[in-house]
Amino acid sequence: LTAMGEPSMDPTISSPDSTAQQDSLFSMMDVFLISLITGLFTYWFFFRKKKEEVPDLPKMQSVAAPVRDSSFIEKMKKTGRNIVVFYGSQTGTAEEFANRLSKDAHRYGLRGMAADPEEYDLSDLSRLSEIDKSLAVFCMATYGEGDPTDNAQDFYDWLQEADADLSGLRFAVFGLGNKTYEHFNAMGKYVDKRLEELGAQRIFELGLGDDDGNLEEDFITWREQFWPAVCEHFGVEATGEESSIRQYELVVHTDVNMNKVYTGEMGRLKSYENQKPPFDAKNPFLAQVTENRKLNEGGERHLMHLELDISNSKIRYESGDHVAVYPANDSSLVNQIGEILGTDLDTVMSLNNLDEESNKKHPFPCPTSYRTALTYYLDITNPPRTNVLYELAQYATDAGEQERLRKMASSSAEGKALYLSWVVEARRNILAILQDMPSLRPPIDHLCELLPRLQARYYSIASSSKVHPNSIHICAVTVEYETKTGRLNKGVATNWLKNKVPDQNGSSSLVPMYVRKSQFRLPFKPSTPMIMIGPGTGIAPFIGFIQERAWLKQQGKEVGETVLYYGCRREHEDYLYRDELARFQKEGVLTQLNVAFSRDQAEKVYVQHLLKKNKENVWKLIDEGMAHIYVCGDARNMARDVQNTFYEIVSEFGNMSQPQAVDYVKKLMTKGRYSLDVWS
Repeated sequence: LTAMGEPSMDPTISSPDSTAQQDSLFSMMDVFLISLITGLFTYWFFFRKKKEEVPDLPKMQSVAAPVRDSSFIEKMKKTGRNIVVFYGSQTGTAEEFANRLSKDAHRYGLRGMAADPEEYDLSDLSRLSEIDKSLAVFCMATYGEGDPTDNAQDFYDWLQEADADLSGLRFAVFGLGNKTYEHFNAMGKYVDKRLEELGAQRIFELGLGDDDGNLEEDFITWREQFWPAVCEHFGVEATGEESSIRQYELVVHTDVNMNKVYTGEMGRLKSYENQKPPFDAKNPFLAQVTENRKLNEGGERHLMHLELDISNSKIRYESGDHVAVYPANDSSLVNQIGEILGTDLDTVMSLNNLDEESNKKHPFPCPTSYRTALTYYLDITNPPRTNVLYELAQYATDAGEQERLRKMASSSAEGKALYLSWVVEARRNILAILQDMPSLRPPIDHLCELLPRLQARYYSIASSSKVHPNSIHICAVTVEYETKTGRLNKGVATNWLKNKVPDQNGSSSLVPMYVRKSQFRLPFKPSTPMIMIGPGTGIAPFIGFIQERAWLKQQGKEVGETVLYYGCRREHEDYLYRDELARFQKEGVLTQLNVAFSRDQAEKVYVQHLLKKNKENVWKLIDEGMAHIYVCGDARNMARDVQNTFYEIVSEFGNMSQPQAVDYVKKLMTKGRYSLDVWS
């Protein structure tokens, strides 16, 4: 009643004279209150009922599950598909392979769809048998040290925990990996094995693609045996030759509001003008370059140190994390493509998916201009894959050039050899192919449909957030080389970063970036000894590690032995962070600094040679000090040679056989005491 504006009424005070008045008052109030309560109840009832009718209850059963569009089973039934190709993709290649397989299906009277496992509930796999002639294919890339790609993490977690009965499921797996890495194709192998354990039926053997060799050839070889196995299993036949089917239709915008046109944003329109956290792959932060200095004193290469300002971004990072940057293609390459194809690159257009049910409405953000697409969204510098050559062949007016393109796209031994030599080994990108085939002039919109997306580049962060909370440091070397055709090819990201000169007021020094978490972490206890091996730009994360240990020491913490094995070509040419390392050593944070100069003497000296030289001390740190080992840099040679050196040291001082030593090092890896941050 207080809320009704009658705080002064005291119900304990009454007199006989006022009884009738009170009775009258309360009877009036009773009526008022009853009316009010009835009104409120009626309003609540209808409002409540209306609310309850909105949700589709079956979709609300799994409260904790991430929001997904729909069941892929229902989508397949609705659109008449019977083959679903899931992809676990970090750089876009697995997604590309999945799209190619789903397009292949029509040749066999089947209908396929490529699907991102992140967008669907994979427990629905148990229902796939409800669809006639159904099949699930998995193109699964392995990322880092045997990890799933970001978009396949939920699927991987589900597989580990699932006890589903998948006995009605027919499947096949193609894995994408790299033999230079310790856990070659771990994700593909795991998915293949786990699906069988859950009762699913494998209809074709696991394919293992190796990016250190020729991933495209591995895929084509697997694919040409996969489809006959599908035909045999389902009793179907190929209906004809592979044909060119456009996936997107071109819409040219002649009268468009330029505020609605994408100019390089990765996700939300105008996200670069109006920045909103959190920042990630689909919403990168535009960081200002505050420092860009050359690290090396001489030599042909350009090694650089960049600092990105992340003030006010709410971005947090830890030593050992990676920074991803979205580069832009060289404008001269973009202009040359436009000139060769006789196109106005500033034409604003959209490529719209002809499959209205597809989750992927456009191959890249649309509407946009051809110039923006070729600059920010499409990969124009890597050699194109065979499916691109096949689709482009129809546009070559010269019979010889058309035949050459079709041959390179075929699965014949001669065609594979020609593709390997003329495209891969010669490092011919799309511009070089157009230049060397004068009759090949495809429509630019079809070319834009076929080219893969330009991917973010990852760099090991060369700073500690304890010391530099508002900046992220990058250490990189510009990539530049001459091809067999005499052309000068330049690395997209490193040459783009090289030109990011600190600028007080312009946008020329802005870098779209985000942070990707890593497993490459300092020991939990600062007192744990560390052995770091990082030649060349592999030193990057260790600069962050040492910075952090120096900070911990300043805080009064006991810091364990911090040992670095670094390598470069020549002492007076490319000894990176020389002054910083000398200072850390002087301060007593860096307890050992071992540097291998590979070309300063007749015989080459590498980091593994210094490890052998100090083998007794190395073993003591591992065995008695329980040291953590960190290796960063080249996976193909250095990481392997270093690992073999550790096998030798463990075998000699631990009195173990070679197999026992290998097992010992593998156990260090399992326990998190031997970590790798490598690339090939």
